Amino acid sequence: MNPFQRLPLYGREVSEQYRRHEKGALPPHIFAVAARAYGAMLGRRAAGPRSQCIVISGESGAGKTESTKLLLQHIMNLCKGNSQLEQQILQVNPLLEAFGNAQTVMNDNSSRFGKYIQLRFQKNTVKGAKLSEYLLEKSRVVQQDTGERNFHIFYYMFAGLSSEEKEMYGLLDPSLYRYISGQFGTEDVAQHWKHKYQEVRNALDMVGFQEQEQVDMQAILAGVLSLGNVTFEPQENNGSVKVSEASQGWLKAAAGQFGVQEDELLKCLICTMSVTRGEQIQRFHTKQQAEDARDSIAKVAYGRVFGWIVSKINELLAENVDPEVELREIGILDIFGFENFAVNRFEQLCINLANEQLQHFFNHHIFQLEQTAYREEELPWETIKFSNNEPILNLFLAKPLGLLSLLDEQSAFPQATDKTFVDKLNSSFKGNVHFQSSRGRVLGFSIIHYAGNVQYTAGGFLEKNRDTLPANVRGLFINSVTPLLSVLFTATISRTGTLMPHVKTKVIPGADDKFNSTRKQSVGAQFRHSLMVLMERMYSANPHFVRCIKPNSQKEPGVVDSQVVLQQLRYNGLLETVRIRRDGFSWRPSFEEFAERYGILLVKPDVSLTKESCLEILQSTELTGWICGKSRLFFKYWHQAQLAKCVEQLERAAVVIQKAFRGFSCRKRYLKVVAELRAQALRLQEEAERERSRQLELEAEAQKRVSLPVPVPRKRRPQPCPRPASDVPPQPPVPRPRSKLTESTPFDNFLHPSGPRPILGTEEQTGEEAKMRKLKRGATLRWFRETQAQKVMQDDGAFPSWLHGMISRSSVTSSEMLITPVIK
Repeated sequence: MNPFQRLPLYGREVSEQYRRHEKGALPPHIFAVAARAYGAMLGRRAAGPRSQCIVISGESGAGKTESTKLLLQHIMNLCKGNSQLEQQILQVNPLLEAFGNAQTVMNDNSSRFGKYIQLRFQKNTVKGAKLSEYLLEKSRVVQQDTGERNFHIFYYMFAGLSSEEKEMYGLLDPSLYRYISGQFGTEDVAQHWKHKYQEVRNALDMVGFQEQEQVDMQAILAGVLSLGNVTFEPQENNGSVKVSEASQGWLKAAAGQFGVQEDELLKCLICTMSVTRGEQIQRFHTKQQAEDARDSIAKVAYGRVFGWIVSKINELLAENVDPEVELREIGILDIFGFENFAVNRFEQLCINLANEQLQHFFNHHIFQLEQTAYREEELPWETIKFSNNEPILNLFLAKPLGLLSLLDEQSAFPQATDKTFVDKLNSSFKGNVHFQSSRGRVLGFSIIHYAGNVQYTAGGFLEKNRDTLPANVRGLFINSVTPLLSVLFTATISRTGTLMPHVKTKVIPGADDKFNSTRKQSVGAQFRHSLMVLMERMYSANPHFVRCIKPNSQKEPGVVDSQVVLQQLRYNGLLETVRIRRDGFSWRPSFEEFAERYGILLVKPDVSLTKESCLEILQSTELTGWICGKSRLFFKYWHQAQLAKCVEQLERAAVVIQKAFRGFSCRKRYLKVVAELRAQALRLQEEAERERSRQLELEAEAQKRVSLPVPVPRKRRPQPCPRPASDVPPQPPVPRPRSKLTESTPFDNFLHPSGPRPILGTEEQTGEEAKMRKLKRGATLRWFRETQAQKVMQDDGAFPSWLHGMISRSSVTSSEMLITPVIK
């Protein structure tokens, strides 16, 4: 659905999601359609490699052109192919829109032609592309309804050309031209058109248009506008017509812009020259005939410019591939949707005929293939009915009594008129349920299409179908001094209306009668042939469908008009599709697919993928109304929901079982972990006890091994005390620094908690004090043995003499108390 605003749904990140992830797990998207078509083209589905086509339909303004761009963007991202080709395909789009799109009452950028883009693949990579165009609405060049505009390119030129360029092309104020309808627009609109004109110039350069070709093209467009201002008035003497005085300047300007002689162009407008039995005969036109000739030249000139642009684009996008390798393709059809305006003309008849043909193709693919599936399974098609629009197609296309055949027949009669054509239709289709004669003063008829009743105004049918090129015009333009105009009219037109340029050949003016006698096919015949070629391509490919919906007619975001949407759903055949899916067996899985998906309902392992297993599964449920075929099952659309509920019940039961089992498993694991932790703690405790016992044993062993020898004290030689000099007063002795070995130990305070203790061995000690002293002595012994003995003991195991000297002092110190037990 066209949102009429920019949404963040089509960026690179979203494209990557639909390229990498499973498509069924993501929401519906235009990228999913592109991925499905690309995968089917590569043979990733059961059908094998096959060409694909994507049909984009919808009414004007529904978003068909934007959908085409998005499909191209995602396909190029999928194949990771020729990035230059991708850019070229995307860059030519502004060129096609400028020359093929116009503003209508329903859409500001309405495609007034149909296009079919063929992407050619070789080894999974895009190697080239081809563009086919259908039924350009050339009548828009000369006439626009109220509220509509001409093709965009005319407005872009006026906004984008400089003053010097306008003077070179002979362009004046746009309001002066009859072919330019409506107001030119505000300043903002003019700036937008100026920007678009620059895009067109860039696209022309990219495609490869030479500078002279671009100049010639714009000169021809300027000539078309000038020609439209030429008016006629009757002459008084012979009943012929002449160019009015006011438009003489416009005729001269048009001749200069076309690069032809003014008098030769005038002859083509006011008279017809023919040669009969070697004699040249001149027939003068009436005023209406002269105006028809003027408009016909303008339409043909513009149409050939457009065809030439398409031809140049195809030359740019032509594939460069190995002819020995088979090519596959993905075709994208962006064509006008069903139209039902207040006034419907010949163009709407052709557009709606194309939509009838596409609807028939849709019916064939969706419904008739289903009917074939029923026949293959030997099942009745029941009473399902759907709109078969084949009778309407016969009304249009049947030979020799189809509407287009009768139109060609009347167009071949010089004296036939639009009224004689309508009378012929009334007499030929009287009683046809799809045809209604017009009632009232309006000359026309009505056709009941698949999408509803459309009334057509018959005025101008014959002239538009003839698309008559005035005599001698082709020869005049072939010999033009404007090179491009000569190339355009040297080219021939194929049966499908495609321009086929070839080498320029000189044509003598006045010798163009053979060309006019074997006049090219009518517009209706060209469209019929092109539609035939298009349908052949589509029937040979696997189709995908994109239906574009416009939410409202005001082109406003956030507004959904239910009636407008409902009407389009009916036009697109979607309501009927829903009805057929509802009434028929819309889901038809194979036995293998069904058994693999729903075998869990049997609640047993190793379910075989056979017909018997499928029947056993269905009998275990309460489903009714299904049918079993030879190779597959047939279900109504609601059966899937019922089966889903059955599976959901088993899923809930499975969750309960899983919960109980997981709880049991977790408890079992928990108890195991707890037991392991307790055993580990017990082992650690036992190891600690063993280590403690070992330490005690080592200490006891060490205590037994400690046996210090008693050193023999040596007498110290008395040192003479020096006598102080008579002149030096005696100094007090300097205290000798105490050795670190005799410094207070950590046990000093322990041994003397409250001052000096009695000397060992005195009789005043009590029993408790002796016991306490014994304990302290043992602690002191251990401290000395572990920390001090090795420091003072000599190599022979004896203590140094200074230690004995300290022991022999008369004063008892704490150090002596510490050493005494060791000596003893």
